[in-house]
Amino acid sequence: MKKTRRILGLFGNFDEATNAIYDIRASKIAGLSVDDVTLISPIEHPEVEEALGDRPVRVQYFTFCGGLFGLVGSWLWISSAQAAFLVQPQGGKPVVTLVSNFVLSYEMMILGGVLSTLIGFLVGARLPSRPSTLYSEKVSLDQVGIILELDDTQIEPAKNLFRNHKVLEIREEVMK
Repeated sequence: MKKTRRILGLFGNFDEATNAIYDIRASKIAGLSVDDVTLISPIEHPEVEEALGDRPVRVQYFTFCGGLFGLVGSWLWISSAQAAFLVQPQGGKPVVTLVSNFVLSYEMMILGGVLSTLIGFLVGARLPSRPSTLYSEKVSLDQVGIILELDDTQIEPAKNLFRNHKVLEIREEVMK
């Protein structure tokens, strides 16, 4: 089913937020998984992050592809620039010099890897993005928020689950 709504539950007790995530993980709401959960908090909470489980990180693929593109692209670019001078007499020297090309290609591999890592981080963090209407300033102070992406049939069970874990406030928005 298509996720059409998002709800934010604000918790004052971090243990209750952790227990709510464990209940979601235990599939107490049909069709809702821990992948539909986003945690927002002013500080790090290892126990809550443990409840969420490992999330896929794909930045290393951006780094690898950027480094490979930088290496191959720079080698072709430098070699083609050197080969353009074939009309000039070489005096027995190779047209494409390997030693100087290794150094320049290595530098371009590093540059490509760094730039693509930055792009991968921005893509993975969904930056830049507009702030959500669900965000509460209370999260910056002393509360932890749990955002769930739900379909229409999951709204009431999710709100009940939040209420069972002593939620302080529930906000809701329709996704576009």
